[in-house]
Amino acid sequence: MPGDRCPTGIGPVDQLLGGGLETDGLTELYGEGGSGKTLICLQAATRLALDDRWVCYIDTEGVSVDRLEAIAQGRIDQVLQRLLLATPKSLEEQTKAVGAACALARDTKRGIGLIVLDSATFYYRLTLSSDSEDDGRLALGRELAELVATAIGSHIPVLFTNQVWRNQRTGDLEPLGGSFVNHAAKTILRIDRLPGARRRAVLLKHRSLGEAAAEFQITSTGLS
Repeated sequence: MPGDRCPTGIGPVDQLLGGGLETDGLTELYGEGGSGKTLICLQAATRLALDDRWVCYIDTEGVSVDRLEAIAQGRIDQVLQRLLLATPKSLEEQTKAVGAACALARDTKRGIGLIVLDSATFYYRLTLSSDSEDDGRLALGRELAELVATAIGSHIPVLFTNQVWRNQRTGDLEPLGGSFVNHAAKTILRIDRLPGARRRAVLLKHRSLGEAAAEFQITSTGLS
């Protein structure tokens, strides 16, 4: 397995990514609600924590403790000992949480193995069609720029999720934030809902891999 990859612990996703998350860039997951974006984040965070690595997890939408416990499979205490969880209640607090996570990542004494921002655009979306839209876009841009600099400088993978909107002209679901968000991410995965518990991850952007897809399934203990 390549040394510059951080496995998520989800076999089909890791194979799709050539071994896992790249450790010097941002990976974006986008898809409609319930597609499994957060589960991917939780499973990756759990794998790192059980490997005795610290994880900075910025949660804007409410992590399910029950789901995290199921993924941990009896080792939830060990996971929580390595999980640095921030739950910002506004875009301003999210910006501060990102700054704190990046500062910890740059401090090599802590041994941060992963930064997760789930979701990056929840509070940004609330600024759309309002007088604060420009401020929201600027704040999100600064957050992503700091995360990019931290990933490159500290060689730490950053995983963030993005919400979607429906393009009325094409009918397609597209990620929020436009080109500047997609440009910040070196890897982009679209997560599609399939019938039942099946999901499909589509690799749309990668520095060294072409477009491809892989299927996985939501189970009682995470993803398989």
